Amino acid sequence: MLDALFSPGRIAVMADSVGEGTVGRRLVERLVDGGFGGEVVVVCEGGGEVAGRTCVAEVGDAARKVDLALIALEAAGVKRAVGQAARAGAQAVVVASAGFRGTDPTAVELERGLVQECEQQGVGLLGPRSLGVINVHHRMNASGAAALPRPGGISIISQSGAVTVALLSWAARRRLGLAKVVCVGDKAGFSEVDLLKALTADPATTVIVAYLESIQSGRAFMKAAERAARHKPVIVLKAGVTPAGARAAAAHTGQLADANIAYGAAFRRSGVVHALTVEALLDYASAFERTPLPGGDRVAIVTTGGPGVLAADAVDRAGLRVVGGSGSESGDGDGDGGAPVEVSSDASPEQYTAAVDAVMADDDVDAVILALAPHAMAQPLEALRALCQRSADPNKSILASWLGGQELLGQVDDLVRCSLPDYPSPERAVAALKAMFDYAAWRKRPPRIVTRFPVNRRRVERILTHHLRSGQLELSEVRSKEVFRAYNFAVPQGGLATSGDEAVEIAERIGLPVVLKIDSPDIPHKTAAGALRLNLGNPEAVRDAFDLLMLRISQRLPDARVNGVFVEKMGFSGREVLLGMQRDPQFGPMLLFGLGGILVETMEDVSFNLAPITGEEAMQMLQTTRAYELLRGAPGHHGVDLRSIANGLQRISQLATDFPLIAELDISPFIVGDAGAEPYVADARIVLATEAPHG
Repeated sequence: MLDALFSPGRIAVMADSVGEGTVGRRLVERLVDGGFGGEVVVVCEGGGEVAGRTCVAEVGDAARKVDLALIALEAAGVKRAVGQAARAGAQAVVVASAGFRGTDPTAVELERGLVQECEQQGVGLLGPRSLGVINVHHRMNASGAAALPRPGGISIISQSGAVTVALLSWAARRRLGLAKVVCVGDKAGFSEVDLLKALTADPATTVIVAYLESIQSGRAFMKAAERAARHKPVIVLKAGVTPAGARAAAAHTGQLADANIAYGAAFRRSGVVHALTVEALLDYASAFERTPLPGGDRVAIVTTGGPGVLAADAVDRAGLRVVGGSGSESGDGDGDGGAPVEVSSDASPEQYTAAVDAVMADDDVDAVILALAPHAMAQPLEALRALCQRSADPNKSILASWLGGQELLGQVDDLVRCSLPDYPSPERAVAALKAMFDYAAWRKRPPRIVTRFPVNRRRVERILTHHLRSGQLELSEVRSKEVFRAYNFAVPQGGLATSGDEAVEIAERIGLPVVLKIDSPDIPHKTAAGALRLNLGNPEAVRDAFDLLMLRISQRLPDARVNGVFVEKMGFSGREVLLGMQRDPQFGPMLLFGLGGILVETMEDVSFNLAPITGEEAMQMLQTTRAYELLRGAPGHHGVDLRSIANGLQRISQLATDFPLIAELDISPFIVGDAGAEPYVADARIVLATEAPHG
């Protein structure tokens, strides 16, 4: 089906009309003007002629069978046209028509009928509401786009026709060569997953770029994207991001995360290069297409002065290293390897290229940034041509920033054929290099090995089944801790009391001092509700605390369901951290880590990752927070046991993966101490879904 979509021999354009300004006429003209070498059949009941082709009334009237049909009819006639096209041999159809989606029951039924017809006929469907498809190397512009793009290795998947047109226009201005362009429209048929698979296997595609407004199956997308990214870069701009990532943090703090989190975590896991703007999408595509991946983080900067300072700042902020080139003039003259290589603004083209050649030949340089102001050059056009010729080294990345010199680029014909990616500012050049560095590091990552811990799954199954049967979706703290204990988390000894005397008996049995807290599924944050008393060291204090808690809750929260008061052994005082999970509807369980207590809210410092995670990924969750240095400890001071926190994240990952019915959970706080001190669950919360998610 996808072969017929990308490389058809004969195409039928089926339209209501081919008059001036109609979609049908544009589709025929684009095919003919683009130089499509196959046969184009025009099907229009009203008759007429376009681009030297006379309309036929039925696609079956064509002398030979067709491979692909482009349909631009009123929505009500599309299903019938699909049947006709299938009988004429079509293996795929592109439906440009709108009117198949929304709240209108008629539109919904039309789409259902269209999909069923395509499935019954064995025809692949692109659309509806698709701008079309372009295969540049096949000279096929089966779309509403104005012209066939310049040939190259970048392929585009877009969910929006308007954005597709804009990307084509911007790519032309950036002199980017394209291989294939596909607008999926409403995605009733071919999805981004199908197209990712096809472009992964396409030898003409070297870089995959996608603009997506929705992803139909998160896990399927991650699998297809990861398979593609092993071979070629996949750069995605995702619009309309899910709020589920924000809810992961809001489950505890109410305000921490933004909506990009779930997609960001999924993209990192699968090796997708995440572009946050259209500008970045094209910046990254240009770099990946035109220069090799960097072998490391050592960046040499060749500059005329000020632009190099800007570039050095950007390199440092990106976490890369500025190095100087051996045997070349450094900015401070001492050749210490940490400064840009500066040439004078009136240098000759030979002097420019000599500086570039020196750093390119240096084994201690992985990438080169040219941060220049061409308007200050004595011979700017000649210098640009000479520098462009130095961009073909297959072993190093080289990117250029012509600060204030964009007007020169259109004057240099050689740059059209040059592989040198260029940017209007040093910051954008460095951002593109950073994206390449991160992708190269992902390609080199070791195989992911997820540890499976010995746990008591049967105990958890019994607890969850009991709550589902009783209709209670939120587990109390006591029950939540039983679940975590089954997954080998340390939980202080304790018991549930329904009277003051019972509370004293439990306290004396487990040993004073103790903690008393109201046990209720309706009170997740006990401190704020006044439902907690700490460090009670004698029986009288325990009895008084019991009475006080019960009275306070009856007054403040009279409708709360109260099971009693939980009496728990007072643990050691350590660092409070937060471990949690929120199940994203697209990508599954998303883990979070941050400091516990009020610090998670005041610092707004939380990291996220998708389950299942490896031990290394768990440690990376800690390391990507600002709190990491605090937890690790300053020189001469003890830090906490970081490995035990990472271990806890892995166990939560396993629990969330084992039980899809768990919608969200958190351990807050998880108390950790020095190495050797076993961390423990001080408070816990688990919420169930009514049914396990599909897929």
